[in-house]
Formats: sequence, structure tokens, C-alpha cells
Amino acid sequence: MSLRAKKSNIRQLARPGLLVILVAVITIEATALIQYYYSFKGIRAEAVMRAESQLETTHIRIMDVVDQAEAAVRNSIWIARWCLDVRDSLQVVARRVVQDNPVVVGSTVAVVPGYYSDEPLFSPYVCRNGDGVITKTLATPEYNYPAQEWFTKPLELGEGYWSEPYIDEGGGDILMTTYSVPLKDYRGKTAAVLTADVSLEWLQHLVNGMQVYKNAYGVIVSREGKVMIGPEKEFAKDEKVQTYTTQVERTGWTMSIVIPEKEIYGGLNRMALLVTFLQVLGVGMLVLILRIVAKHQLKFQQVKEKELSIENELQIASTIQRGMLPHLFPTYPDRKDVQIYASLTPAKDVGGDLFDFYIRDEQLFFCIGDVSGKGVPASLFMSVTRSIFRSVSARESMPDRIVTAMNEIMSDMNQTNMFVTLFVGVLNLQTGHLYYCNAGHDAPLLAGAGVGQLPCDSNIPVGVMPTWKYSLQEALIYTGTAIFLFTDGLTEAENAEQAQFQMERVTQVAEQALANKQLQPRQLIGLMTDAVHRFVGDAEQSDDLTMMVIQYIHQPEDAQPA
Repeated sequence: MSLRAKKSNIRQLARPGLLVILVAVITIEATALIQYYYSFKGIRAEAVMRAESQLETTHIRIMDVVDQAEAAVRNSIWIARWCLDVRDSLQVVARRVVQDNPVVVGSTVAVVPGYYSDEPLFSPYVCRNGDGVITKTLATPEYNYPAQEWFTKPLELGEGYWSEPYIDEGGGDILMTTYSVPLKDYRGKTAAVLTADVSLEWLQHLVNGMQVYKNAYGVIVSREGKVMIGPEKEFAKDEKVQTYTTQVERTGWTMSIVIPEKEIYGGLNRMALLVTFLQVLGVGMLVLILRIVAKHQLKFQQVKEKELSIENELQIASTIQRGMLPHLFPTYPDRKDVQIYASLTPAKDVGGDLFDFYIRDEQLFFCIGDVSGKGVPASLFMSVTRSIFRSVSARESMPDRIVTAMNEIMSDMNQTNMFVTLFVGVLNLQTGHLYYCNAGHDAPLLAGAGVGQLPCDSNIPVGVMPTWKYSLQEALIYTGTAIFLFTDGLTEAENAEQAQFQMERVTQVAEQALANKQLQPRQLIGLMTDAVHRFVGDAEQSDDLTMMVIQYIHQPEDAQPA
């Protein structure tokens, strides 16, 4: 064959290879761009969720202090009005406001100039001094209290007013704000202004803790745009940031979380560089492969690699999801008052069922839930639900408050209209007293003296209506009683004829376990699992199946069966 013919054949063989390479490069680049886009959206959504959750938590804590200060003033108006005719007793009112309210550092009843004809200015002031309080007067030539904002504004507005933050030069040089209300005497004449001073040192510590990311920082700005609380370190002026803001009612403050974009997307950008490098490397490898293998074999190999990659990612996701839930049993081997065991079998590689439990202050906090839908979206919603349960239950001890707070948070951030049925319980391990709240979930079984369902109120699932108020219920759990919790993957498990397992069979298995004294958590779940497998047979699992058994063993001394 002539040299010219060889070159012609090489060009003919190269053309399909070059076309394959071109198509591969376009496909890989498009895939990378799509992955980057959805990863970017997911990371941004996570940043919004984390920032809003932190803002909500901080906002609640700020409003708690605000409400306490306002209540301290409101509750003292009546006695201050009564004391106007006995001016020397006004300092008792201020002292009462300070001593009875830990959040208040100082208080005064500042009389309107000229109200008392023989004493034009009168303003007894009581403030904290170490472990006690001291009394002084604001009616001095150096301090013109009738010109102060905390005095003029409530008189001008005719209602309660939070002053702009200021440095209390005569009270310890601390940053503080004052809540004040106008006070009228029994004749309807404006007589004075009653105040409560609140130090803002606690606010600095609170805002410094708003680090949803390592380099994120919180900022609080007053109604006039003054920075009350700011970052402890300087940031570059050209640094790009994401800011998430909320208003603090009644105070006029604006609270924000500022997150540098490199903090949010830094990992994604580094991954993009790595992906680009891998893309170039992959194209180079593809050129080499095309020289030694056929086009169809190469295409088959690429398909297999993608399938393996997807399968591996789902396996990793499943491992991460399972790792978030309790998985080592017995979880509390040293405790003799309770036994717990649980199992979760997802219908797909990842699922939307969840359970969790932990002990705090000799109380067992536990929950079980079922997210609407299946697969990756449900698994993400499940992870968020479990995290919010841990966060809220760390500061709340009653199940109805826990569920209500979770519902408010999840409803606000729920852009996909997903929801989760949830059962939350708090079991006192010393008395056997159980508080619980059910949000649209299947009622648990109690197996002890007999077998029956725990009575549950009708509440809607979490994430549907942010204003829903969930009810609290309670029961006494006697020693040896097993609480059997489950998702509808148990009662709705289907066999090949599409018949469901149903609650009747669940109860029958529990009764058999009671009769055979097999109520230990691992035993009961094992019996229930075997019964479901025998019923379903070879039919494909249609829904996630989760079961959890809590057996209370400790017998309270004063508890007698009803």
C-alpha cells in the first residue's frame, strides 16, 4: 500500500475517533456545568437554611429579653401611678423594677418638668451595683434628662419606645438601651416616664455566636442605622458576601448574618477546578483508549463507569444517612431503666424515614417520622428534620413545644411543599411519666399488661401550616411496658396480590410477643420483621420501613397500676 493510501486510511479512521472525542468533550462539559449548577443551588439553599435558622433562633432569644423588659415596665405602671401623689415612694417603684427582673440593670420614674411645683425636676434612679442596687437621681445640672431620647420619644409618641443604644457614662460605661413608657396620673395628665435599662453586653456574646460558617459574622443595626454589634475583625472592602436579614420587632433593630461567598462556595470552586483538571485528563485518556479499542466497547465502558459512579454515590449517601441516626445497640449499656432498639429499611438506596433518641436530665427524648415522597429529596428533608429536632429539643423539654417550633422553622423554609409525619415523646426515666405529641403519625402500640394503641390527638404533619398549635398528651408507663413505634411502611407493606399487612396483624404479633414474654426491643422487632417478610414474600418493597421499641424497666416507687 502506498504512503498516500496509508495516510488516507489513517484520516478515515481518525475522523470517527475525533467525532467521538468531540462528542465526549461536549457531553462531559455539559454534565459538569449541570452538576455545578445544581450543586451551586443546593449549597446556596443550605446557606439560606442555615442562616435563617440561626437568625430565627437568635431572634427568639432577643425577643425573650425584650418581652421581659417590657413586661417589667407594664407591670409597674399601676403602682407608679398610685405613687405619683407620694413622690418619695417613686424610687420604690424603680427599685422593684430592677430587683424583680434580672434583665433590667436600671430604672427611673422621670417626672415631667413642672409637674411638682416645688421641685421642677424629679427623677429617682435605681441601678445595679455588684450584687445589690443603689439609688441616685438624674435631676442634676450635668444630666438634662428632659432632653434625652428615652424621655422625649415616649411622650411624643404616646406609647412605649426603645431608645437608640448609648453608652451609660454614669452607670459603668456599658452599652445599653432603654425601654420607656409615658405615665399618666388618675386625672389623665401626663406626669412622668417609667423606664427599664437593658445592658447590651449579652447581645454582643449572642451575636458573636451566630457563626453558621467559620468566617461568618453577625451585625445588628439600630433604627437610625448605627452599628450596635459588628464583627470583631476587619474584612476586605472588595470581599463579596451574602447577607441574610430579619427585623427585631418593636425595637427598630435590624439583625443580619453576613457570610463571605468564598466561605459558601469555596469548596465548590475548588471542586470545579479539580473537575476541570479531571476532564482534561479524561479527554487525554479517551484519545489513548480510542487508539486501542473499538468505538462500541468504549461507549459500553463509559456507560458502566457512570452506572458504577451513580451506584457508589447512592451507597455513600445511604451510609451518611444511616450514620446520622443511632445505629449502635445497646445505645446505653450501663442503664438499667430502659432498653431501646430500632431498625430502618429504606425502599431505595436512601429514604425519608427517621428516628432519633437521646437522654437529657434523666429524660428520654425520642421521635419517629416519615417524610412525604422517597429517594434523595426525602432523604435531604429527613436529615433537616432530624437536625432541627436535635436543635429544638436541646432547649425545649415539652413535646408540643418541640413539634410547634419544628413546624414553624420547617414551614418557613419549605419551598417544595414536602411534609413529615412525626411522633415526639419525652419519657421521665425516674417516674415513667410520658409526655408526647403526635403530628399526623401512626399511633404507637403499648405492650405491657395488654396490647393497645396509645391515644393520639389529630394533628397535621409538620411543615404544612406554620401557625398550627400542636396538642400535648401524657400517659404513665409502667415497668416492663414496651412502646412500639413504626412508620406506615409496616402497616402498608404489600404482598404480590397487593394486600396490605395492616394494623390487625401488627397487633397480633405484639400479642404473641407479650404471651411469650418476648417484649425486649430486639426480640419484638425481630418477630415483627419476620412476620412482615413472611407476608410480603418476594414482592418488591414499596415504602421505607422503620420500627423502634422502647421498653421502660424502672418501676417508680409511688406508681400503682390503674
